[in-house]
Amino acid sequence: MIKIIASDLDETLLGHTRSVSEKNRKAILAAAGAGVKFVPATGRGYRTVGKTLAEIGLLDKPEEYVISFNGAAITENAGSRLLKFDGLPFARVNELFRRGQEYGFCMHIYTRDTVYVYRYDDEDRAYVTGRMEVVEMKEDSIDFLKDEPLAKILYARADMDYLRKVREEVRDISDGLDVSFSSGRYLEFNRGGVNKGAGLLWLADYLGVAREETMALGDSTNDLTMLEAAGIGVGVANASEDVRAVCDVITDHTCEEDAVAEAIERFVL
Repeated sequence: MIKIIASDLDETLLGHTRSVSEKNRKAILAAAGAGVKFVPATGRGYRTVGKTLAEIGLLDKPEEYVISFNGAAITENAGSRLLKFDGLPFARVNELFRRGQEYGFCMHIYTRDTVYVYRYDDEDRAYVTGRMEVVEMKEDSIDFLKDEPLAKILYARADMDYLRKVREEVRDISDGLDVSFSSGRYLEFNRGGVNKGAGLLWLADYLGVAREETMALGDSTNDLTMLEAAGIGVGVANASEDVRAVCDVITDHTCEEDAVAEAIERFVL
């Protein structure tokens, strides 16, 4: 029996409207009524998922959880109680930031509470708007973040071939880190060993749930570890090819067609 459903948000649970569809919402509520925990697992920060949690009835709920920053943080919804945080040292973030400047990237730097965006361009602004609030940086330095807990940094460009090329070129400063891609536009850097799969297994252990009793849903490379770690790994129909290769099941429907509801109805209800 499935006891934990870990679901990616953007392009998995959420489509272009950036809201939870009525069919997905009903399926999630039905699973919750059966005692199953629905856990958003996102590359975004916890503070960005409040609207989604409200839509599925989990906002500020005790004993309900969110995996955020690609697994760098795990939070209980009631009181936004942080259970685990495993971020990047400032020196590593600063090194990646400096290299990103050389490439001319738009970059996101994530603290526990705030997303700072450097060189915020129109393309990224159009994608981010409605998903999360950010602070646009005017400085060419992140020294003001020296004393802040940093979750991750990412490079933004909607050109996956170019991002894959850059990923190889920055191995000299990123070896040992967990590196992934998301949303067809982001190259993301987390501390080594920090990923959605490790986050799911940590939460399952915390709750006394066996790996075989977990299900994960996703679409992009930063979901790979979670899909491989779960008892059942489900890719939505719009999943990338690398994701499809590791999944136990691919849904018939995309994120725009209630794929999450399809998986819940098939494997949980």
